[in-house]
Amino acid sequence: MINLGVNIDHVATVRNARGEKHPNPSTAAKNAIKFGANSITIHLREDRRHINDNDLKIISSIKRIPLNLEIAANSKMLKIALKYKPNYVCLVPEKRQEITTEGGLNLKKNKKKIKHAVQKLNNSKIRTSLFINPSINDIKMAYEIGSDCVEIHTGKISNLIKAKKNFKKEFVKIKKCAIFAKSLNLKVHAGHGLDYKTTKTLNQIKQITEYNIGHFIIGESIQHGLKKVIKKFIKILKK
Repeated sequence: MINLGVNIDHVATVRNARGEKHPNPSTAAKNAIKFGANSITIHLREDRRHINDNDLKIISSIKRIPLNLEIAANSKMLKIALKYKPNYVCLVPEKRQEITTEGGLNLKKNKKKIKHAVQKLNNSKIRTSLFINPSINDIKMAYEIGSDCVEIHTGKISNLIKAKKNFKKEFVKIKKCAIFAKSLNLKVHAGHGLDYKTTKTLNQIKQITEYNIGHFIIGESIQHGLKKVIKKFIKILKK
């Protein structure tokens, strides 16, 4: 079974545009699960530009929602994760000035710090994932660090497909990484920039067992409704 994780960050973005309480991210989270999503992803950024601490508190308290918390790999964010104990944590790179996550973790540069975070999370029975570029070396380091999963950054292939450019080289790279990760008993997830077409393309790689999708789902839901968009992704992933 291929899982669909729905990132609801941009429900909070819309709410924050007015500084009010609507739309409510926790309501969106409950509806996404009701409509068939397997988990909810939220990224608690250091500048709290969308999801905030109260969102995390509320959503993590709803036990029927499997929660995947994306955080930067630093002590402050780790402390928050250990306090609220989401089901899953995905460690991601974070630059204050970026609009969205621009690439995978620099595991070589930050290996010691990331390994410490993973050990702390594992000790608290929280499944850990590392957001990485499609790189065999990064897969090796993720295994050495002790992560349970890798989430492959799919921004480049998504952009190539949307621009109707040749994406075969990037597809092969991702497939090789997914096969290698599975050989090490690492779970393989994918995320960033995914829409219907890119998800359908990547779903040919059977080693990928989870897709985390946010911006496109929330944007498309404005026109077609959250239920319809989630159902369409579930249909794609079942093929």
